[in-house]
Formats: sequence, structure tokens, C-alpha cells
Amino acid sequence: MTASIGQSIQRTESVDKVTGRARYAVEQPPVTGQLYAWHVPATVPVGIVEHVQLDNGASSDPSVHAVLWHGNAEKLGDVEDAELHVLQSDSVAYRGQVVAVVVADTLQAARDAAGRIHVRYRDVREPDNTLTAHHDSLYAPETVNAGFPTDVTVGDVDAALKTADHVVDQWYSTAPMHNSPMEPHATTAQWSDGVLTVWDSTQAPSGVQADLASAFGLETENVRVVAENVGGGFGSKGSTRSNAVLAAMAARRTGRTVKLALPRQALFDVVGYRTPTINHVRLGCDSEGTLQAIAHDSFQQTSTIFEFCEQTSESTRHIYASPNITTTHRLAALDVGTPRWMRAPGEAPGIFVLETAMDELAAATGIDPIELRIRNEPDVDPASGNPFSSRSLVECLRTGAEQFGWDRRDAVPGQRREGNTLVGMGVATASYPVLISPSSASARVLDDGTITVSVAASDIGTGARTVLRQIAADALEVDAGAVVLELGDSALPTAPGAGGSSGTSSWGWAVTKACRALRDQGGYRPGNRAETDTTEDVDNQKELARMAFGAQFAEVGVDIDTGEVRVRRMLGVFGIGAVMNPRLARSQLIGGMTFGLGMALMENGITDHEFGGFANHDLAEYHIPACADVTDIEAVWIEEVDTELAPMGGKGIGEIGTVGSPAAIGNAVYNATGVRVRDLPITLDKVLEQWSDQVPQAALDHSTGR
Repeated sequence: MTASIGQSIQRTESVDKVTGRARYAVEQPPVTGQLYAWHVPATVPVGIVEHVQLDNGASSDPSVHAVLWHGNAEKLGDVEDAELHVLQSDSVAYRGQVVAVVVADTLQAARDAAGRIHVRYRDVREPDNTLTAHHDSLYAPETVNAGFPTDVTVGDVDAALKTADHVVDQWYSTAPMHNSPMEPHATTAQWSDGVLTVWDSTQAPSGVQADLASAFGLETENVRVVAENVGGGFGSKGSTRSNAVLAAMAARRTGRTVKLALPRQALFDVVGYRTPTINHVRLGCDSEGTLQAIAHDSFQQTSTIFEFCEQTSESTRHIYASPNITTTHRLAALDVGTPRWMRAPGEAPGIFVLETAMDELAAATGIDPIELRIRNEPDVDPASGNPFSSRSLVECLRTGAEQFGWDRRDAVPGQRREGNTLVGMGVATASYPVLISPSSASARVLDDGTITVSVAASDIGTGARTVLRQIAADALEVDAGAVVLELGDSALPTAPGAGGSSGTSSWGWAVTKACRALRDQGGYRPGNRAETDTTEDVDNQKELARMAFGAQFAEVGVDIDTGEVRVRRMLGVFGIGAVMNPRLARSQLIGGMTFGLGMALMENGITDHEFGGFANHDLAEYHIPACADVTDIEAVWIEEVDTELAPMGGKGIGEIGTVGSPAAIGNAVYNATGVRVRDLPITLDKVLEQWSDQVPQAALDHSTGR
């Protein structure tokens, strides 16, 4: 029998999705008496809500069933995430925070009534929402996201920099970014005999189940969270969001089924975003390009109600060998919504910063950027001292250089001109940790002989449903067509959420274990069942550094007259262990690379310093890549066998495609023009600002209009 793992099997649910049969959170079949809810956002940056009421016309509208605000909302139980304490306080911490919710017969009636809500505020003041590296509220959190240490110092960086032959000492910044998945955050909530059922757009059904149980004082078995289909998340649905709590609250108040879908604009206010970052990087090397010192200090923001610190400097600890390394994180508590995960949190901004600085060091030393990276390849993980389970970065760099035609790159910036366009190439390293969490799964044989495998995983569009079928089939030694995969339901065996590129490894390990246990029962007889948990397996892994690596290449064209940057080609070469499904893997990798393109050139949440919130809170003004922006993009992977991972041998692929691609594009812009833009996104005004001083005059002399 041919193994299923490694085959480009079509997505299990693909036909249902393109024909509209796949149902999402608020697309559940209508039930008699169902209602719709619409949220009311705060219109002040900071203040106190004194009173909420409908205007006279709406207050007598029989289609309006309830207006919930902190003055009449039920009191919720203790939940760690303060953003879930909706309608519990009169305080407004940031513009856009939910201050009320209206429940009505129809969506139109709920939205209309919400527009006629009058909110009376007091103690309103201007927002303190400008992040700087010298903000008065800066502090060092106890840990940063995913439990990584806040600060790490090895050796004496300052002393090493004083004696280094070449030093780069620069500041870099990245803009706020918004996840904005295709399906907005949405929930259908229903109560029956004290049991709460929600159909939620979430990456973590089991996590939402636990939060709602705590919020509403229920046992977890009395909460069911269904997320059969999820229209993207990119981290913003990685934990419970206020829409689930509000829908459940409205459903309990009215005794009806309630549907609540946040409008697009709200996704820029209350569900999280990638924090802006400010970074100070110092690199020092000897005359041969060997790094003597690496320092990366990052500054970012959180809200005043809940702490979230992205691990921006964490990745710098693992990439290059150096006897002296220091990395720090500092956090400013501002009048803003709480930032959250966004695809490749920490690595996406952190590697942009490090890899841009490495490109600057290559220019300072006159060493080829690829060669400089290879010269500083570590033998063990610089952060922990542990051996790598596998590390194929050098092979990725060399393979990519050959496939991309790196030998055609001119080492001197601004030398390659095609008509009115300056052309350049750039490279950057990509990395992402291998994260595996304990999970449970079950496998059972139905009366018709079908084998059903169950796990409370969430397929957010990545193809998890398909890949887990393939994993199960190989563990069972049957064809994938003989396996039915159940996921997206907290009633199934408990599983971690989809995030951190850990889903396939975490769920797949549990699925493999359950299926092997079923197989070992001596035949697939109807009624046979096996359920397993991987907590002990995960805890007993060897102390190794497990990471995926890659090399990102980009070629850009920069218009000499306008400064407009266009990405002409991108290539990513990755070391990601065993690939479960090449079709889906390529889709994830090029999707991540496109994410990186958006980060590099266009995505920019503009903070409104006068009124609070973000000024560009829709997809008309917050720009993301379109098909025309990605004309030639390819992702490949090298053969990498790693026996120290989950049994399937794969590493995560959902996020590494994003990592490094912004730096490769920025480095290509420098190679094309001599202009170094250190503040993302790289927009034409930033290019033009440095144009006359940086671009070689020979490149400009023959330009039309100059």
C-alpha cells in the first residue's frame, strides 16, 4: 500500500467550500425565534461610561429585545484575559472597546438600533498611545509570549563592540499590522437546559470551552464549542474573543439563539493586532566577518488592561554564533487595544530587524551576504547550548542561491538598470521553533467498517482535516479514503489550538498514537475503540533545539521617478522536516511569503493620536497584497530527515514563510538603489526621502524626467 503521507491529496472539504455547503459560525440553519446582536464601540479614547440608552424612537421598537451594557449586564466569573470582561466595568481603556450590545429580530434592526444608542461619557481625555523607546511607562515583563525569558545576556557585548573591526549600530521599526481574516470573528450562541452551545469562529475550540465555562460559572461538560469551518485566523482567533462572550450573554438574557458577527471595522479594534516595534540592534565582527557581538533591544506596546508582550528579540538568540549576545524586551502600557498573535509572532518583526542589520554588516565588510551568514553558522543552539535536532540553513542558502541566480547580483548597489527601473536582489534567513503541545485523540470502528478518527482540532483553512486523515491512514495501514476525520468540536478529545505552527505535530502525534492503539487490537472490528493522550510523550522529549530554517530570496524593481517598489520574484527554500502534503505545504509557504510581502511594502496600521484607535480600520485604507503584487513566487524544500520530532517527522510550516521575506525584500531595495529603509513598510515616500543622497548618480542621470 502506498503511504498517504507525502502525497498531494486534495483538501477533504474543498468541494463543500467552493459550492457553499460548508457552514461557518453564523451560517448555521435558522431556528425559530433566533435573534441578532450588534456591538456598540466606545467613541472616546479613554473615559468613563455614565449611561447608555436608546433614543426615543428605537426604545419603543418591538423588534429590539435587549440593550446590554455594564449597568444591566450579568456579572461574569473570573477569566484571566481582561479583554473578555465585556460590559463589566464603566471604564473605557481604548477607542473601539465594546460598551454595549443590541439584540433584535433581524441583523438590520440590530445594526440600526446600535446606531441610535446614546452613550454618556465623563472624564474623557486625550489618548497616550504613541510608542517610543523612552516612554515613561516602559517596563520589563516577567516573561514574553510563549513563556520565553524577557532578557538574556551572554558575555560582554559592550566590551566586544569596542574592539570589533566592523560595527553596525542602528534603529529599526515595524508598523502595527492587522490579521483581518476573510471570515470575521463571529458566534452563534444557544442555551438549552443550562447547557451552552456556541458555533464559533475560533482556532481553539477547547480553549474557548474553558473560558466560557469560567465566565458563565459552568462545568466544562456543559459548554460545547463547534468550529467545523473557520475562514482564516492568522493568530487573531487563537484564544477566546469578546464576540463569543457577548453572544452567549445575549442568548442567556433573551432565552433565544443569538448570532453575532463583528463588522470588518471592529476587527481593527477589539480582536488584537501585531504590535508596532522599535528595535535597537548592534552587531560587531572581526575583519573576517566573524560575529563578536550581537545586541537586540526591542520596545513594544500593550494595553492598560491586559499584558501581551511579543517575543520580538527571542529569535535573535538562536540564529548566529557569537560569544557575546544580549537581547531584551521592554513594554509600554498605553491607551490601546491589547495586541495579540499574528502569523509568526516575534519572528516576523524580529528577523526583519536582525537580517536587515546582517545585510548592513555584509555591506560594511564587503563580504557577500550569503557567505557572511555561512561564516557565522553555529554548531549548537547559541541560546541553550543544546544540539539542534536538525539544521539545514546552510543548505537552504546554497540551494536558493543556485536556483535564484544569486551569482547575477551586483555587489555594488544601484548598478543594474532596466529602462526606468533599478533592479536588485536580497536574501534573508528564516527560522521558526518546532512547538509541540500535548493532545488527545480517539479512533473507533463504525458498524459499516468505517474508521472514524476524532480530535478537537481546528482547520482554519490550512488543510488540517486532510493532513490528519493522511496521518491516520498511515498509522492504521489503510487507504486515506477509509478514514473519516472529525474535528472542530470541543466535545471531541481535547486538543490544543491551531497556532505556533504546532497543530499538525501536536494533533498528529495523538492521532498516530490512537490509530496505532486501535490497529494493535488485532483487527478493525465494529465497536473497537482507542483513545490516547500524548502528555507523557511530549514531556519526555530529549533536550534538543528543534527549529525549522529557511532562506528567503527576493528581486525587486524600483521606479527611478516615483520610488515605487515592485517585487518581481520571490523564492523560499526551507528545511521543514518531512512534508505531509506537498500541495498544502506549498500553499502555506507561499501564503506566508505573501504575508511577508505585505509587511514589507504596504501593511500599516495608522494610530490615531488625537481620537484613539486606528485611523485606517477597513480594507479600503489598510492595504494588503493582491494577486497583481505577487507575480512570481515559489517555495521549495530540501530533503530533511529528523527523528527527534513527533512520529511523523515534520516541522511547522504555517508561519516560517512569513519570516525573513520582509528583510529579503528590504535588502533587495538596498541592492537596487543604495537606499536603506529601516522602518516598515517600505513606501515610496521613504525611498524618495533618501533618493538624492543614496542612489548612485549614474543611475539617475539617464532617468526620464531627471
